Amino acid sequence: MMKKGKKYVEASKLVDRIKLYTKEEAISLVKKTSITKFDASVELAIRLNLDTKQADQQLRGALVLPNGTGKTKKVLVLAKGDQAKLAKEAGADYVGDIDMITKIEKENWFDFDIIVATPEMMPILGKLGKILGPKGLMPNPKTGTVTMDTAKAVSDVKKGRVEYRTDSLGNVHVIIGKVSFTEEQLLENLVAFVSLIIKVKPSTVKGEYVKNISISTTMGPGIKIDLDSFDF
Repeated sequence: MMKKGKKYVEASKLVDRIKLYTKEEAISLVKKTSITKFDASVELAIRLNLDTKQADQQLRGALVLPNGTGKTKKVLVLAKGDQAKLAKEAGADYVGDIDMITKIEKENWFDFDIIVATPEMMPILGKLGKILGPKGLMPNPKTGTVTMDTAKAVSDVKKGRVEYRTDSLGNVHVIIGKVSFTEEQLLENLVAFVSLIIKVKPSTVKGEYVKNISISTTMGPGIKIDLDSFDF
């Protein structure tokens, strides 16, 4: 078993492992349990009662958080003509088409965080699926990264869009901000994302949908949130 560091141990003493905190208490506490010297991310984990072997229970999508994530992401847009021009005007970091795809393939170039592509570019980009897939970089219509509105897609990413996808156990993990955010900003982001997850509940789910919700900072201890503190 890995030995926990002194700072982690001290931070853990602030958290009652058995208690379910209200969302407000959890947000206040998570800021106090950051153990890094840098501005740590605040991470949200939701365990859902999903059978991910069923296609309709594999959740995937994206949300623009009210207060962003605190992280600036580099966007590569693969498009031609007007959509390429609009993407540049919207603030895309890189814009191109076959030239950029070739650069990724030949030069192993990955100086970007997200790819946005128009539908016409997907057959060509699909050839790099084995490279982009494992890195989570393949564009997908469900997350709004395959679109004919590249300007909106770029704008959403720059505003603080987060993508989510259930893992094989039905868990969802996203970043909802930084420790430097105010409690109000973190709380607003938390409620917005949990509200989305409630909204996209598959109709085939039986029994309790949300098993538990917890938040933590990068390398910090987890804090469990009382589901009853949300107004759903």
